[in-house]
Amino acid sequence: MTTTDAEHVCRRLTGRTAVITGAGSGIGLATTRRLASEGAHVVCADIDETTGKAAAEEAGGIFVRTDVTDPEQVEALFAAAFDAYGSVDIAFNNAGISPPEDDSILTTGLEAWKRVQDVNLTSVYLCCKAALPYMRRQRRGSIINTASFVAVMGAATSQISYTASKGGVLSLSRELGVQFAREGIRVNALCPGPVDTPLLRELFAEDPERAARRLVHIPAGRFADATEIAAAVAFLASDDASFVNATDFLVDGGISAAYVTPLQAVSSR
Repeated sequence: MTTTDAEHVCRRLTGRTAVITGAGSGIGLATTRRLASEGAHVVCADIDETTGKAAAEEAGGIFVRTDVTDPEQVEALFAAAFDAYGSVDIAFNNAGISPPEDDSILTTGLEAWKRVQDVNLTSVYLCCKAALPYMRRQRRGSIINTASFVAVMGAATSQISYTASKGGVLSLSRELGVQFAREGIRVNALCPGPVDTPLLRELFAEDPERAARRLVHIPAGRFADATEIAAAVAFLASDDASFVNATDFLVDGGISAAYVTPLQAVSSR
């Protein structure tokens, strides 16, 4: 679904403020476009000023350069959102990395392990910690944390720190969803399957066999488009998901449910 298509479907988020980390590319950019099309004020956070500013300008929002591993910068991000728009209604904690040096536990060094944990898991902790006080005062809010289908299944094509970090995001999200449910706050872990993003392309360019080994296990026969993940974020952010909380929201083309995939070829889009 394109942004133009979304504009003709619904405006579920009119007047709400959405903070999006990793907003400059991939799932973050697609989500920025989608939430803006549904009427949200978007606050785009990214460490890359060029792509982050471009996303904010396109969506009519604001850009805040943010290193999501820095507690002070994360606090400043949510403060800027509140100062600009008067609320923090949606937090899409999406920034993440998957560097090639994160591989098998037998070859992944401690420095690579720690870097992935900091960006993928500690940043989610920091963003939730910063967003929750605003939402608790409002007695409402939706936090969507990007986990992954690898949080619920194992793989021999290992990215050990990435997988562990996404499992942590899933567990953290469940606990917060339970803890703050009666204050009107929902916390869900979005678990995408493999998505056709620059991050995935970069990873698989290093190892085409890894891409082929993953693609064969997806019943849909293709990787997801970032706009399909953005549509799931928009749902979780909206009142349509008012009873969806503390869950692993899988958007994976059936990969986590597959024992074998169909024999017939599935044409990709």
